[in-house]
Amino acid sequence: MKIKRQIIAFDAADLAAESSFWAGLLGGTVQADDDWHSVLVDGEERLGVQLAPNHVPPDWPDGTPQQIHLDLHVDDFKAAHEKAISLGARLLKPARDLEAAEGFQVYADPAGHPFCLCWG
Repeated sequence: MKIKRQIIAFDAADLAAESSFWAGLLGGTVQADDDWHSVLVDGEERLGVQLAPNHVPPDWPDGTPQQIHLDLHVDDFKAAHEKAISLGARLLKPARDLEAAEGFQVYADPAGHPFCLCWG
């Protein structure tokens, strides 16, 4: 089996908020249809956002429904943190030590999907 393309798709009740958040964070653009938005980065589809009017955000880390999360490894953590927050992310779990050689913080996107900004 040959996989030609891999797309991670998020469910969201508010397509515009979710796709705009990820496009802003990843430096991309949004291609919008009625019930699906594609997030394009460098002209390639990287993420999909599917309309799910009854979407229930996960209750991270122990709630249900538990869903996937993304780990985004960044060169400049402080800049990435500020960008994520300015785009509407919520901090779910602060890092134990922001000065450590490596670490992560856990955030939620506008639809409540958790993701990590990682360094080191």
